[in-house]
Amino acid sequence: MTDDQDGADVDIDLGAHHELVLRGRYETISIVNDLMIAIWFLVGSVLFFREATTYAGTWLFVLGSAQLMLRPTIRLSRRVHLRRHRARHGGRGATDGGDDY
Repeated sequence: MTDDQDGADVDIDLGAHHELVLRGRYETISIVNDLMIAIWFLVGSVLFFREATTYAGTWLFVLGSAQLMLRPTIRLSRRVHLRRHRARHGGRGATDGGDDY
């Protein structure tokens, strides 16, 4: 495709677009995971105010703690998925932004 204003060629790399879609999906998964962790700990904290609900609060803390382990799993899955994507597209694409989220 040619740009009419300066005659330069414009390179559209569909692989890079797919990579942006992958990054967006993993970022969304990470945000939802973090939000759920916050909910478990907030509700668990409130349940600790009454002795009758302490047991349920403890389980919410356990659930939130277990879900914290998902954070590195999501990041690792994202990294592996992006590397496989780049390998299929000849190594093209942006460098890995491991600190994206």
